[in-house]
Amino acid sequence: MDPALPISAATRVTYVGHSCVLIEIGGVRLLTDPVLTRRVAHLRRQNAPIDPNQLRDIDAILISHLHADHLHLPSLSMLETSTRVIGPHGTSHLLKRVGFGRIDEVGLGETVQVGELSIRSTYAEHRGYRYPAGPYARAMGFLIRGRSGIYFAGDTDVFEEMADLQPGLDLAMLPVWGWGPTLGRGHLTPRRAAEALRRLQPRLAIPIHWGTYLPLGMGWMKPSSLTRPPVEFQAAASLLAPEVRVRILEPGSRLELSAEVGYAKT
Repeated sequence: MDPALPISAATRVTYVGHSCVLIEIGGVRLLTDPVLTRRVAHLRRQNAPIDPNQLRDIDAILISHLHADHLHLPSLSMLETSTRVIGPHGTSHLLKRVGFGRIDEVGLGETVQVGELSIRSTYAEHRGYRYPAGPYARAMGFLIRGRSGIYFAGDTDVFEEMADLQPGLDLAMLPVWGWGPTLGRGHLTPRRAAEALRRLQPRLAIPIHWGTYLPLGMGWMKPSSLTRPPVEFQAAASLLAPEVRVRILEPGSRLELSAEVGYAKT
């Protein structure tokens, strides 16, 4: 067993899949970029979706940007519309279509409070235009601080200010791929994600945005892009940021962190 991590026993994360993570800190439940359905436009989910009943009583939903695989209206309509949503300016126009009314639109560097947690929006190197007809909203990540310090990157490439997020960072959740065989600009490859890790210097890192969706017709091929990225990230991180622990969670699995017993994956 690894040495104990200095993180509250009440901190746990569940990798729901793609960029969707359930974060629980001291009883506060956050859900990032919910994508929960078997189909997202031309993409098909390659593993069983999580039971939506596990996603009840969410205190806040965090939306990093407006791309349909991050702000997905059919998935959001599966959640309680009374839930508070935090996202970039331009988010409310879309969310009101599916009945959400408690929407906090934030600019870069702004902080909101959710229970005992402070949540600050951070820069992301990623285009925020929603295809095909808009609207535009700036892409962002979120820095969550309470009993633990957690960075959720959303979609991004490496940017200079990453090093400024470093002090007291317990966990970084970094995208290491996307949904197809190639990546466009504004994304982290496994190697680039390891370079980001070297700047962030968290105690622990979890790769996200992999292993969940593929374009229709590609599932039978079982392409390596579905499973290879987190392994390549872990290998690159061992070279570029060897002091950071990397844990790979399969979609649907959970990591519970405890100051007393280290970590235990369930």
